[in-house]
Amino acid sequence: MSTPIDFNDRMLSLGLARVAEQAAISSADWIGRGDEKAADQAAVNAMREELNKLEISGVVVIGEGERDEAPMLYIGEEVGSGGPGVDIALDPLEGTTLTAKDMPNALTVIAMGPRGSMLHAPDVYMEKLAIGPGFAEGVVTLDMTPSERIAALAEAKGCRPQDITVCILERPRHEEMIAEVRSTGAGIRLITDGDVAGVMHCAEPHITGIDMYMGSGGAPEGVLAAAALKCMGGQIFGRLLFRNDDERGRATKAGITDFDKIYTRDEMVTADVIFAATGVTGGSLLPGIKREPGWVTTETLLMRSKTGSVRRMNYRNPHK
Repeated sequence: MSTPIDFNDRMLSLGLARVAEQAAISSADWIGRGDEKAADQAAVNAMREELNKLEISGVVVIGEGERDEAPMLYIGEEVGSGGPGVDIALDPLEGTTLTAKDMPNALTVIAMGPRGSMLHAPDVYMEKLAIGPGFAEGVVTLDMTPSERIAALAEAKGCRPQDITVCILERPRHEEMIAEVRSTGAGIRLITDGDVAGVMHCAEPHITGIDMYMGSGGAPEGVLAAAALKCMGGQIFGRLLFRNDDERGRATKAGITDFDKIYTRDEMVTADVIFAATGVTGGSLLPGIKREPGWVTTETLLMRSKTGSVRRMNYRNPHK
């Protein structure tokens, strides 16, 4: 019987950065071109090609969708050239609309951890709440109203509610939440897409100006965001939302039995992970891809939860 190969996050981290970089570079030709599908497909193709160069036995647990919906990087797809068994959560292009319209904060995002370390979140909505590091567990909860969350965080920070800024996806379903948050005096940064980046903003409020994220979005993105906060610090809570029996069936297929459970960060991502994100269009977290004749430059955020290390890596490469 062979001995399992350990997940060597230190050795794999640079390879993960390359995966994110190549996906970003491949999508760059589609920035501002109005073609979301082409931008996403370019990123998917490049990410898959780079993943297959890594010495891993990887399984995509958060991917582009079910196998019959996604020809590549589908949930359950095996990638890598052989090595330690790992879970992979990815979004080859988080913000396809942002890329197509050349709007801020499009990223390529990928996280990797030991096999069995990530929640197999079904493709349904998740109610999310996130804050940055430095607060007692449970200072804010999903069971609080939006105004109660603002008051609790302001008290914990020793500031006024007017000094709190919340990031929320601009969607009709959030209109009441937005009105309630504004009634407290708190500010809101509305985003059109990209709620992984939205949650990550909470981890660096001194840079981004964002103190809290709340609202509903994709459950798979919730797991990716939890992986990022496991590295950066901070709290995230998620509760799955189901609109019909088909979505409950997806959850059952993914192994979910408690449909009302509130997941913490460490329940969504149960072991140490590595995380990489490369900027495609410029934003608060990362600058976008810069192109000049013969060259392309990217910046990648590379993080390891085991050590708490956060690297910002510039990559300049000849480009036709």
